[in-house]
Amino acid sequence: GTQRFLCLDSDESYEGVSEASFKDALVFDGSSKKNNGSVPQENGIKKHRASLPVPMFPRNTISVWSILKKCIGLELSKITMPIVFNEPLSFLQRITEYMEHTYLINRACSLSDSIERMQAVAAFAVSAVASQWDRTGKPFNPLLGETFELTREDQGFRLVSEQVSHHPPVSAFHAESLAGDFVFHGSIYPKLRFWGKSVEAEPKGTITLELLKHNEAYTWSNPYCCVNNIILGKLWIEQYGTVEIVNHSTGDKCVLNFKSRGMFGKELHKVEGYILDKSKKKHCVIYGKWTECMWSVDPQAYETHKKSEKKGDNKKHKNEEQEGAENDDADDMPEVQETVCVVPGSTLLWRIDSRPAHSTMMYNFTNFAMSLNELEPGMEAVLASTDCRFRPDIRAMENGNMDEASREKERLEEKQRLARTERAKSEDEWSTRWFQMGTNPYTGCQDWIYSGGYFSRNYQDLPDIY
Repeated sequence: GTQRFLCLDSDESYEGVSEASFKDALVFDGSSKKNNGSVPQENGIKKHRASLPVPMFPRNTISVWSILKKCIGLELSKITMPIVFNEPLSFLQRITEYMEHTYLINRACSLSDSIERMQAVAAFAVSAVASQWDRTGKPFNPLLGETFELTREDQGFRLVSEQVSHHPPVSAFHAESLAGDFVFHGSIYPKLRFWGKSVEAEPKGTITLELLKHNEAYTWSNPYCCVNNIILGKLWIEQYGTVEIVNHSTGDKCVLNFKSRGMFGKELHKVEGYILDKSKKKHCVIYGKWTECMWSVDPQAYETHKKSEKKGDNKKHKNEEQEGAENDDADDMPEVQETVCVVPGSTLLWRIDSRPAHSTMMYNFTNFAMSLNELEPGMEAVLASTDCRFRPDIRAMENGNMDEASREKERLEEKQRLARTERAKSEDEWSTRWFQMGTNPYTGCQDWIYSGGYFSRNYQDLPDIY
């Protein structure tokens, strides 16, 4: 059926929008609780849960338009949305999904040639945003001081993140290799805009990857992400914009162009770019789709292939010129075109993992996303009390208790507001716990830098945010 969606949130409630009661429509009563007991092992590696406790609540009963028409052109962080538009993860967990394909960073660490390392880093940068595909639920806005940690021995990393600012909302993260090979960090301020039929998110902020053995640092920013069709029809997602990855040690550069759909939708999901060394010599072309796979090929071979493709296309398209008029109805997603056309002589850099069969019933989560909010046995004693896994609204939503989730979300936002008012009265400044504002040594720009110590597990006087 059609879905309705909103990508906004805030802790300032918006007059006239009442959180509807979803009691009558609830399909699940929560009695099907899965055994959250012991963690199964397979080949000595911890197995993580592969699904959520219950399938998601159907979204197609709520009209977005009634809420949205009041705010065309506004910055969207000021409107409270019914929780049914959310997915049961915090934005801190959502950015942890950058780490899903950590093997690509490990590959980069193992390569001796800097152009080949850049290919692996470029593949990682694309793979890091691949989980956005079809993820039309909005993650929960983290509360100020909220944290998330994840350790994955099998993938060889651990990560910590913290919500370091509330207005504007900024999430800082720091991941490191367990073997001491890399550090990956950044801070993201997702700036949302509403354009009538779509909501656009600009992920402001720089991402830095340091390959320690090679003494190299790479920086880049993520592409824009847009959710289309929020008023009519089925929601769909595109990412677009230029992503420039710079190797600050060698001067190599990779320029990736995430394409918007284009005429006839032919460009949907395509990514195309090239790697230059510091003398501007083009070493290879990188192409593919962020929803599928990325390839690398010699620039000459690519140009030749493109030319022969164009000849064939010109004949075909003479008859289709008349299409493409703007319409006012649903802006439907273009038919997904045949898969990536592979140029002879190409090397595969990355291919996406397929999603589990029940993904569509569970917010289109990947396997990796399914496991992020899992509270494994023994975790409660170890985690910081500010960890999102303890957030009662997200936990209630994951368990299918929409009314409780809605009440809890309201309570938490109110608690945050009160704390802010109190601080203002006593002129207390909020101080972040694990990250400090500093200067990124590679870009020279302001950045949130991890100050260390999180994994020493000294959690005295953490703020009481839940």
